[in-house]
Amino acid sequence: MAEMVNVAVDAMGGDNAPAEIVKGAVEAINADKRVKVFLVGRQDAVNEQLKQYTYDPAQLEVVHAEEVIETAEPPVMAIRKKKDSSIVRCMTLVKEGHCDAMVSAGSTGAVLVGGQVIVGRIKGVERAPLAPLIPTEKGVSLLIDCGANVDARPSHLVQFAKMGSVYMEHVMGVPNPKVGIVNIGAEEEKGNALVKEAFPLLKNCPEINFVGSVEARDIPAGAVDVVVCEAFVGNVILKMYEGVGASLIKKVKAGMMTNLRSKIGALLVKPALKATLKGFSTDEYGGAPLLGLKGLVVKTHGSSKAIEVKNSVLQCITFKEQKINEKIQEQIVLTDEVE
Repeated sequence: MAEMVNVAVDAMGGDNAPAEIVKGAVEAINADKRVKVFLVGRQDAVNEQLKQYTYDPAQLEVVHAEEVIETAEPPVMAIRKKKDSSIVRCMTLVKEGHCDAMVSAGSTGAVLVGGQVIVGRIKGVERAPLAPLIPTEKGVSLLIDCGANVDARPSHLVQFAKMGSVYMEHVMGVPNPKVGIVNIGAEEEKGNALVKEAFPLLKNCPEINFVGSVEARDIPAGAVDVVVCEAFVGNVILKMYEGVGASLIKKVKAGMMTNLRSKIGALLVKPALKATLKGFSTDEYGGAPLLGLKGLVVKTHGSSKAIEVKNSVLQCITFKEQKINEKIQEQIVLTDEVE
């Protein structure tokens, strides 16, 4: 029998906590017997939500944490002062080896700081990037980094590319994933100072399948599997992606309601349209892993509903079973020693 994967879930983080978080955690353990969830938060509030569900008690444990880190709080101060917060308790469970991974929809800043300070980076990893999966015409691509390191150096981008390639190949099953660096043109001489310095380093990196520059308009088409950039650019891409997607859906729905003929047409295409739009929903792919840490830390949207929480927990199973941390360590440490 396969070893159980233990996942700490921040029950108090996010706009819809604890209701949607608890629901998602229960759905995850009911969907897969290989995972055990530790719901971390105010015990009374969590237990109240659990009353309405049926689940295997051997797969779920409630861990009390009295404090909650709010989104507006300064992350470093909050991590230091609120030792009994749900985020810090989750991180500590991972650091001490009680859990293999943690999932939180709470303060992004606190998750990023806690990941670096409490869980800690794998030896040799210079920076831990936040790497969400984004939907494309061909499936998904990994956007790395989208929020953790706004002032990255060229060497950081090379490590992001290596870590992203490991993730896409072993978690998402993409053989020899194509890697591209976000740029304002296809030509090698284009770009800002960071891109110009990073390009030849990526080009001469034998561990990755680097295909050159990728322009923002080509990302949704699935031009590359790993989209490399520093966090400022990545976050702009991610937010634009989400905003345009939401606006398009609104426009399509409004267009279908303009007259009787369009309403009849809407009824006919609704099933197919719903299935297509589902594939472009970020909720279907879980949260964004903070790669390069000694344990897996997954950040989900602050507005996460149960489906995203469930998928975030389930992605932790593949991460552990495929030994992603060990593979990242091999890529970073061994190749750096050779160089």
